[in-house]
Amino acid sequence: MSPPPPPLGRGRKRASHTFDAALDDAELAAARTALTQGRWQTARSLLARTGDDWDRRGHRVTVLAQEPYCVPWTRDWLLAEPDSADAAVLLALAQVWRALRGKEKPVRARESCHAAAALTPADPTPWLGLLMLESRLGAEEEVRRVFAEVRARYADHHHAHHLMVARLAERHSGAGPDPLHEVYDFANQAAERAPADSPLAVLPVVAHAERYRVLAAAGHEARDAAASAHWTGRRARQVMRAAFDWWLEWEQEGHPRRLVDLNFLAHAKVCEGRGAEAAALFHRIGDHATPSPWSYPDRDPYPAFSAARDTALGTA
Repeated sequence: MSPPPPPLGRGRKRASHTFDAALDDAELAAARTALTQGRWQTARSLLARTGDDWDRRGHRVTVLAQEPYCVPWTRDWLLAEPDSADAAVLLALAQVWRALRGKEKPVRARESCHAAAALTPADPTPWLGLLMLESRLGAEEEVRRVFAEVRARYADHHHAHHLMVARLAERHSGAGPDPLHEVYDFANQAAERAPADSPLAVLPVVAHAERYRVLAAAGHEARDAAASAHWTGRRARQVMRAAFDWWLEWEQEGHPRRLVDLNFLAHAKVCEGRGAEAAALFHRIGDHATPSPWSYPDRDPYPAFSAARDTALGTA
């Protein structure tokens, strides 16, 4: 994700710290290292073991696809196994990342995603790749259509919901704060619809953070998140409390992207001024920081994360 991808569609200052997109997935980190050396067989075995755990598959494919030499090595894999759906999906997402970096024509990335989707109709991952692409380059109607394709295959897809929240938050950016903004309804409905043990319970916090990013960038909120009233109003307090209470009772510690949610929740607690609750989250996060939301609205994320963690843990 080198970093887990920040929601697409905005610029970022160059970070002075390298984030590990693999988070705490040691098998994924090992497969990524092997892939950089041309040993695609390790990635092949990893994806075969992952099976239809769609959130984990999406996370692993997305991370592997960001490696600079993923395209040529995956083409070698396809030469050896022309009918491999895993190789086709990995190649498609690698081309998406290249398109987002301006190194590939978007039309070719779209074609690869559709080709991969045809090989593995039940897999939401090729559609996740298209959603990543259209979230930055596509019209809203196309973004919604692709998101519906993801949900038709896996209704609670974690990464896809984060991408949609980031995109929806950018609507009406010049209108100022709006407690009835559609991104809040989208996040609340997704959280209510998801199973009780789903980390989509934290999605309203993500929506609050993404809307803050947009409002601060437009000059409607303080660029210092801790000084912004966005985090201390009645609605904010309700959202943060509900998400934190859910986390305290959550027993599913194996979700591949849970650390993304914990970073959003810790950031929210810091901004809310709830140091003790933030400290509990920082203990669980450890060194697995993510660029979003610590970079919001346009900060160097690792110093922001480190300062917040040190203050919460009393080590500043």
